[in-house]
Amino acid sequence: MIEPISASVITKDLEEIYLDHYRNKNSSVIVIAHGFFNSRKSILIRQLAQSLAERFDVITFDFRGHGDSKGLFYWTAKEYRDLEAVLDFAREKRYRRIGLVGFSLGAAISIIGLAKTKKVKSFACVSAPVDFEKIDYYFWNLDIENDIFYNLVGEGRYGKGVRPGPFWLKKDNPINLVDKIKIPILFVHGDADWVIKSWHSQLLYEKAATQHKRLVIIKGGPHAEYIMRKNEGEFVAILKDWFSETLLSQKTGGEHA
Repeated sequence: MIEPISASVITKDLEEIYLDHYRNKNSSVIVIAHGFFNSRKSILIRQLAQSLAERFDVITFDFRGHGDSKGLFYWTAKEYRDLEAVLDFAREKRYRRIGLVGFSLGAAISIIGLAKTKKVKSFACVSAPVDFEKIDYYFWNLDIENDIFYNLVGEGRYGKGVRPGPFWLKKDNPINLVDKIKIPILFVHGDADWVIKSWHSQLLYEKAATQHKRLVIIKGGPHAEYIMRKNEGEFVAILKDWFSETLLSQKTGGEHA
């Protein structure tokens, strides 16, 4: 078990963003971008960080309006600046290669951010929407045990919450930007996702213009971080294999800037 070091960074629009740095003396680092209502302290994010830290260093952080970070959450309109500040922190630590895992709206923010930067070598995009306005949210498919009990009275309630800002600000749609990303992209989606259906990842995969892309649909997999609860072994193995291939392999990781 690696005890993370906490720190904070300041974005270009002067918001303070808190992060945890899991250091294991690796030359590559994986940055984890959580989904809506989550944070770096939620149990599933911490669990994933510890699993990936067996092979990579890891950085988790709170988007603005979540966890310890300051400000309000602007529904993907401004949060790419949070990711940019965290990536700058990783670069300052002199990591040779940076990978990124994004979940749900965190994956949407990651696509927006990656269209603006070349600081990341490889990306795993989990349960991303093609468009904020097209999120499915089928409430009648809620799982009482896992979606309600787990989050309200179970361990899933820890590290949850959001301070919402205006939702009407102009937003970039991931489907309009994904073809601008030239690094390797892994799209992962659960076929039991009741918030964002798997057709979103299918369309993003088809639109992606990178030469190195892959789509994995996890049978019975739920939404975003909750894949770690129901399909942890399969999901972690997929991520480790992907980042070993695209970050640690000289043939792939060294060719994408």
